[in-house]
Amino acid sequence: MEPVRMLNLQRQYASLRDQIGVAMESVLQNQHFILGPEVAALEKEMAEYCNVGYAVGVASGTDALLLSLKAAGVGPGDEVIVPAFTFVATSDTVGLLGATPVFADIDPITYTMNPEQLESLVTPATKAVVAVHLYGQAADITAISAFATKHGLALLGDTAQALGARYEGDPVCSFGDYGCISFFPSKNLGAYGDGGMIVTGDAEKAQYLRMARAHGSAKKYRSEFLGWNSRLDELQAALLRVKLPHLDTWNAKRADRAARYSEGLVDVEEIVLPQAAPGRTHVFHQYTIRVQQRDAVQQFLKEQGIESAVHYPIPLHRQPMYAELGYEEGSLPEAERAAREVLSLPIYPELRDDEVDRVVNALKQAVSTLKPEATPVVAELV
Repeated sequence: MEPVRMLNLQRQYASLRDQIGVAMESVLQNQHFILGPEVAALEKEMAEYCNVGYAVGVASGTDALLLSLKAAGVGPGDEVIVPAFTFVATSDTVGLLGATPVFADIDPITYTMNPEQLESLVTPATKAVVAVHLYGQAADITAISAFATKHGLALLGDTAQALGARYEGDPVCSFGDYGCISFFPSKNLGAYGDGGMIVTGDAEKAQYLRMARAHGSAKKYRSEFLGWNSRLDELQAALLRVKLPHLDTWNAKRADRAARYSEGLVDVEEIVLPQAAPGRTHVFHQYTIRVQQRDAVQQFLKEQGIESAVHYPIPLHRQPMYAELGYEEGSLPEAERAAREVLSLPIYPELRDDEVDRVVNALKQAVSTLKPEATPVVAELV
């Protein structure tokens, strides 16, 4: 039987083949490959999509975080509060600037940063807070923004997995001082290689970022500060401009696939289904369940030809590179429990009904097969 894949980009490409070919050919004919008209046009379109004033294309989502943290003034001796349960780039970029990540536990329902913990984490060294909009929906922006404002902290939104999601009706990427976007191929809006973008409503911040991505230079051969070589190239921008008009439709199809999963699994008590918090839309970059005996369930699915993934098996505060920070097992229990239990199922706009149903049926069989036998009830003598 044909495998059920986590992601099948061939299906998406088949629907856009001709448009992509025209866009690529235009760039090749033009022979302008770095910071040309396609990047400028995409930046304008992304700023409009995110309902902000400015967008700056960079080489990756990781660089979007790195340059934004640098623009926020983060450097040696500073601290940045980040969630403990996300991809390592969120904290890695803090360390690359000489600062220290301070890890917050997560809300067990949304998997995003628990704002109730933040007051206990702030110190005189705290410079910024990074809200990661994990799996496809926003963190608690109202509470986190209020915290950042109270303490005069820069607020970064890591929107790598939630482009197109909304919070109280507004685009998730519009919140904070900087919105950091990834165009990694597997993202809801993916390039055919690495790529990223930073959106902001501040003209001065945008100008700094444009210089930071080009060796600190606004004018060729004149560098005003230490910067990077981090530029979104024309071929990727041209491709993304073909895809961007389809993003909302694709996200709606992801939500439809998610609804079919949830309908099929709603009565399976061993499985905790993903939930969209009130006032937030979910674009389901991942459809992630929680299940006991997660590794055994994943192996069962694999044997049935069904791919799945664990996002993420090690919480950030327990990564080997942070051992010196002294976080003990049990220090951030919700992040640690999620790392033991989460399992992401195949989801993408072109996923067929029969494939969803096959995953649902396999999951039901898995939890039934792996369920511990009930302890026999022994009647007591009266």
